Parts: sequence; structure tokens; C-alpha cells
Amino acid sequence: MHEYDVAFKLVLQSVDVTMRELAGTTVTRWLSVELPEVRNTRADLLGETATGGLLHIELQSSNDPRMPLRMAEYCLRVFRQFQQFPRQIVLYVGRAPLNMQTELNGPALHYSYQLVDIRDLDTERLLESPSVGDNMIAILTRLRDPRAVVHRVVQRIARLPQAEREEALARLTILAGLRRLDDILEEEKEKMPITESIMTHGLIGPMIRNARKEGREEGREEGMHQGELTLLRRQMEKRFGPIPAWALDRLNGLSSSQLENLGERLLDAASLEQLFQ
Repeated sequence: MHEYDVAFKLVLQSVDVTMRELAGTTVTRWLSVELPEVRNTRADLLGETATGGLLHIELQSSNDPRMPLRMAEYCLRVFRQFQQFPRQIVLYVGRAPLNMQTELNGPALHYSYQLVDIRDLDTERLLESPSVGDNMIAILTRLRDPRAVVHRVVQRIARLPQAEREEALARLTILAGLRRLDDILEEEKEKMPITESIMTHGLIGPMIRNARKEGREEGREEGMHQGELTLLRRQMEKRFGPIPAWALDRLNGLSSSQLENLGERLLDAASLEQLFQ
């Protein structure tokens, strides 16, 4: 699920209701850390909770039979760095039925983690949240009427200031791909008064026009790439201010995998120069 990682992690760091649904608590500070060991491993999300504990959330889009071992390794690496065991949740966002083990058992060992299918979260509670991030996550739950839910989320985004609106739509476009809601999302966006500003936007406008011209599948792939590009540009502007031309040129020339790597480095880089090293 590499193309979704950056958008999904950024959305999860901005929500409240989803965190309470998952963990029963809120995260007061997200930690961006590499977990040292034989190989360098980055946890998807690691944060400090309101009660002072550590919460580790790992995103998973496929059923991995090695998941208990992977999570146990994360657990020990977090403990080694922070001298505290984290509460661990694997958030499953895949389309196939969930089928993973949650325990490791040995002669003198018992380890377990919490496994949550995102489809089991409360759709209505997420839609009623004042957080647009929670609203967007609602489209990944078990939907009786996908079009009605997408419509409500797009309506909510339409009320945002333009800069926030463009960023939210870029993230929503990426998340919609996890449930193959791309076509419904495009139709709902066209019904909203925000369409004109989207179509004239330097990055998102060409994405939509190219999708219509080059065909549905190719347009979907381009849409994913452009959505990641827009999202990263917005995050760079928030972190470093106006982006100079040389940095925009570098950014626009990156592939999807390179954008993913850049998104991971963004949280740690102290400057644009360091980010593009």
C-alpha cells in the first residue's frame, strides 16, 4: 500500500474520533523515529498518549502471516529506545477479508497485539466528527451507501478554505483508491461548486483532464501520483514556507516511489536542502 502510506499517516495524525475508536485515548504528540536494530525500521505511527503511554499503529493492506513476528520486533525496538513498552495496534485497511494471527507463543514467551479492521469503525460517528480527517476515514468503513457517504465528505470539504480544500481533496482521492471509489468521488466533486477552482489548479486540474483524455485506468494511476505530489507540496510549504523554483522542479520530477521516500524524510529534515539530499 505504498502509494497510500503518506496520505494515510498524515490523516491519522490529525484525527480525534478515530483515535478514540481505535485506542480509547488521544495522542498528544507524534514521534518521528527510526527504530535502531540490525536493520533500520520506521514504525508507521508512534505517539505519546494523553495518559503518558506510547501508542504504536501499523497500517496493513494485506494479510501477512509474519505480522505477529514483525510487531514483536517493533515492540522490542521501541522498548530499547524509550524504555517503555508500547500499546500496539495493526489497522487493517485492505479489501480482502481479515485473516491474521495476533499472538506469538513459545515455551516461555507470550506476545500479542491488537488487530482492528478499519471497516468495523463507526461510520456515522466518524462522519459527525468536526475533524475532516475523521470524515475522510469514514469512506474506508463498512458502507451501506458509498455514494451517500462520499457525498457527505465532499460537502464537508467544500466548506473548507481553498488551500485546505485542495489538500483534503488530494488526500481523499488517494484514500478512495483503497475502496475503488474513484469514479464516485470524481462524480461527486463535479457536482460541487468547488470544481472550477480544482480544474484551474496547476497540479490537480491537469490530473483530472488527463484522466478523462487517457482513459479510466491510466487516469486513476496519474491521479494517485498527482495526489501524492500535491499533498507533499502542501506539507513542505507548511514546514519550510514558500518553496523556491529549484525545489519545485526537483519535486515535480520525482516518481511515485521517490515521493513516498521524500514524504518519510519530510518529518525529520531541517531544511529543503537536507530534504533533497
